[in-house]
Amino acid sequence: MRLVLISDTHLPVRAKNLPDPVWDAVESADVVIHAGDWVHVGLLDVLESRAARLIGCWGNNDGPELRARLPEVARATLDGLSLAVVHETGSAQGREMRCEAAYPGVDVLVFGHSHIPWDTTGPKGLRLLNPGSPTDRRRQPYCTYMTATITAGRLEDVALHNL
Repeated sequence: MRLVLISDTHLPVRAKNLPDPVWDAVESADVVIHAGDWVHVGLLDVLESRAARLIGCWGNNDGPELRARLPEVARATLDGLSLAVVHETGSAQGREMRCEAAYPGVDVLVFGHSHIPWDTTGPKGLRLLNPGSPTDRRRQPYCTYMTATITAGRLEDVALHNL
């Protein structure tokens, strides 16, 4: 199962559209995961129409229309892997322990908010992934997104892509 992970797209404030490589990845993915800060509901509509499956949550910059259609925390089981998606996890210090306590039984937590790519594993095995932002790099050297695969309940081939 092929995954695309994005967050903090901030459309149309930070960009008018997603970069072409992201759309190419969306078209070939089995599941697209968006960890909030869409900003405008138009991207949600387009991703729902173009993605084979979309899992997403709202972020702090998302208004009532997006919050009405998306959960604060999205959850899914993909090929036996328990996944949660949330926008904000708090400060980097202590993140792994804090998230393991907040999301028991979850194998992978996808989050956003900071625009800083993140890939760590907590002491109890929770994998934490932040794909950064494909449209607003802030203080990062590149705009980014992630891809990964799930095979027989295992997360594999996690890759950060610079744009």
